[in-house]
Amino acid sequence: MERLAYQKLLEWKNNKNRKPLILNGARQVGKTWLLKEFGEKEYETIAYINCDEIEDPRVVFSDFNTDRLIRAFTAISGVNIKKEKTLIVLDEIQIIPIGLTSLKYFCENAPDYHIAVAGSLLGIGLHEGTGFPVGKVDEINLYPLNFKEFLLALEKQQIISAIQEHRWEELSALSSIFIDLLRQYYYVGGMPAVVKAYTDSHDIFEVRKIQNQILADYRRDFSKHVPSDILPKVNMVWDSIPAQLAKENKKFIYSKIKKGARAKEFENAIQWLVDADLVYKVLRVSKVEKPLKFYEDFDAFKLFILDLGLLGAITDVDAKDVLVNNNAFTEYKGAFTEQYVLQELQALDQKIYYHSKERSELELDFIVQKYNVYPIEVKAEENLKSKSLRTIYTENNKLKPVRFSMSDYKEQDWMINVPLYLVAEWIEQAE
Repeated sequence: MERLAYQKLLEWKNNKNRKPLILNGARQVGKTWLLKEFGEKEYETIAYINCDEIEDPRVVFSDFNTDRLIRAFTAISGVNIKKEKTLIVLDEIQIIPIGLTSLKYFCENAPDYHIAVAGSLLGIGLHEGTGFPVGKVDEINLYPLNFKEFLLALEKQQIISAIQEHRWEELSALSSIFIDLLRQYYYVGGMPAVVKAYTDSHDIFEVRKIQNQILADYRRDFSKHVPSDILPKVNMVWDSIPAQLAKENKKFIYSKIKKGARAKEFENAIQWLVDADLVYKVLRVSKVEKPLKFYEDFDAFKLFILDLGLLGAITDVDAKDVLVNNNAFTEYKGAFTEQYVLQELQALDQKIYYHSKERSELELDFIVQKYNVYPIEVKAEENLKSKSLRTIYTENNKLKPVRFSMSDYKEQDWMINVPLYLVAEWIEQAE
């Protein structure tokens, strides 16, 4: 299975200023597989160590002498570790927080050793007082497969090549093919185990079975790792997200969790889910101007779960509503399409915001900032009225409005309509 993050790993390996690497990502997005694949293809040897299987981590990490640590890693992995030639992988590193601290000393004292770490719920550990090696590590984020990676898994290389040529208008002739593929992605999503099952057999019932198993595994993670005082709240927040996304206005409303709920009661539960990479938090900005960070509003936000396919499984959306009918596109207040666009942007490591005005119906679904600021409207159908985009552009004509919809590519004098299947490719090349 080809992952676009592989290229980032290559860039890390070849960087003369390389530091120890942390591979971030939610459970079951493929971190372990990717590091093993990378190590086996790009190095003479790979020294893989599952920290969960180290009998006495206090002995291994009794101090931060890197020569002694290398000897310990050699003994545990059974691999003769060589500078530049061996990839050292410490998996499930969150089990041994002091292992993270050791990365500082590899950066300072043994930079010729290539070491990468990963772990489920790593973000939780980083917020619990561990000695995080600030400034001494490189980080790469791994997400569920995006649409391009899904096409790669389906071996649609010709389709991908057509997209990468950036002759946007010419792709309209292939729109029916793209929309059919997009339907499949809406249903399958991007969790690697699900995608593999689909590419192996195209069994949509097996797809849903694996999605439900992943969701059950996440529930078990809640029970195992969430502090008991916030466990019920984490479950309530998680369960409320589909209903939040099915609203016309997708701003997260605490009263949708339970009547009378307040931010103070649930903010730590939301933060746990964010730190676990299970939900994405999109903050509101009060102004659509550079730099967007100046206008962040921490009291208003949207929450999305990590994967489009899992959203379908949580809500038990019927396969025919996605693969045959237009319901997934046209119903549910555009929830699935907005989730899709969010994931495509997130996979590019874009910082994503949205905008709304007090006492006004004006709302921009997303905003991203590169050199230019791009206000984004998401349309699940071919209804191309864009009142909010027009209003915001009238107020500031330096903005670059873009609408993602089911319609073909079209440049207007003040706005560009981009088909949904081109979201990531178009944003990536935008200035």
